[in-house]
Amino acid sequence: MFRLNSEKAVDLQEVEYLYDLAFAPGRTALSSYRLRDGVDPVEGLCLVARDEYDAVAGAIRYWPIRIGDAGHEALLLGPVAVHPTRQGEGLGAILVDESLRVAEHKGWSRVVLIGDEPYYRRFGFRRDVAPGLEFPPPTNPDRILARELVPGSFDGVSGMVRGWHDRD
Repeated sequence: MFRLNSEKAVDLQEVEYLYDLAFAPGRTALSSYRLRDGVDPVEGLCLVARDEYDAVAGAIRYWPIRIGDAGHEALLLGPVAVHPTRQGEGLGAILVDESLRVAEHKGWSRVVLIGDEPYYRRFGFRRDVAPGLEFPPPTNPDRILARELVPGSFDGVSGMVRGWHDRD
């Protein structure tokens, strides 16, 4: 049994530990982290799953981004992690499903992530949803996935994915 709650400041240390455990401390060198510089995660979409012992068993975060010269607003999903002792229990799917439901309810229309299409396809993420997206290097273009929360929201949206405050 898990309890899902919005991430709060008191969760920060445990959530960061979980991300380090799942992805190694060098995770912050990834290009996706440059898009997060100087920007807070999207309040209410970042979820923490606590188990029956009140330990953090999983977490997911979202970040605001812009796409292309027009600056189309979107969400960057990630990271999402499940503690190694809780993997295989469906918690990752619960975090993704619930957070996408909340994102849609809050009026967001499009989501981008870097990940494995075979895993994320079950949540509606695909490479062909937004084939014109580019991501800062070094990023494997085959791992750029997108999902429309509103039908047609990626129509005419292409270009470089950039941080929320980036102007170029």
